[in-house]
Amino acid sequence: MAYNPSTDDQIEVIEPTLNAAELAELASDLRSAEVDCAPIGRLSDRYPCMTVVDSYEVQLLNIRAREEAGTVVRGHKIGLSSRAMQIMMGVDEPDYGHLLSDMFVPEHVPIQASKLCAPRVEVEIAFVLQETLPGIGCTIADVLRCTDYIVPALEIIDSRIQNWDIGLVDTIADNASSGLVVLGSARTDPSSVDLRTVGAVLRKDGDIIATGASGAVLGNPAAAVAWLANKVHSFGVRLEKGHVILPGSCTRAYDVAAGETVRADFDVLGSVTTTFK
Repeated sequence: MAYNPSTDDQIEVIEPTLNAAELAELASDLRSAEVDCAPIGRLSDRYPCMTVVDSYEVQLLNIRAREEAGTVVRGHKIGLSSRAMQIMMGVDEPDYGHLLSDMFVPEHVPIQASKLCAPRVEVEIAFVLQETLPGIGCTIADVLRCTDYIVPALEIIDSRIQNWDIGLVDTIADNASSGLVVLGSARTDPSSVDLRTVGAVLRKDGDIIATGASGAVLGNPAAAVAWLANKVHSFGVRLEKGHVILPGSCTRAYDVAAGETVRADFDVLGSVTTTFK
């Protein structure tokens, strides 16, 4: 795997199970599936021995390819942050993916649904960092200190695996099923609210389809961000100043389609809206 630790770090390098050609094949197939909007079968069916380490390597291969094409890493997202989702996937911790510059869509710009495979919407509280987070030992207090502001967000997740028939290694390889991100305009100091109790309402075309609370995200979204800072440190990565961090959804994900408008309203954080065309 690609590690870039500082000289003071002692990081155990765990090698992939799959060889370089197999990893490159999977990355290429996922890349083509995204470009062509043509989902593929489960990677884990093709390679039953595939591990989480293999999956993160596939993810990194595609992130590097997109960076070489001119996109920039603007943050990270956490998946499987609710206990219910972890139980469903048979895991005991979340996973993560990268947020790239071409994933961010302004609220007033409609999203072209036909350019996505099978979009679903999630309700999130986005953290925008004013300082780079520490790695090992990062705490909730560190997250609050290093966060410039939080904003309401909609994450449009998508799967390049047919019918969302995914296991853990499939979604990690597929950049944690990342798609697009829409950020609201209202900015809030995270220390001014109780991040454990923020309520959220999700509406589709004006009708309420879900309610939830920030406590569904590891009990506190800031705890999820701290977990991520510790986790990516093992890969020689830091959560950097200016990055956007999505800690996980306050509700389950809901399918969306062309012609629909989705809005999330938060108790004290404002709202965020997007439209699909």
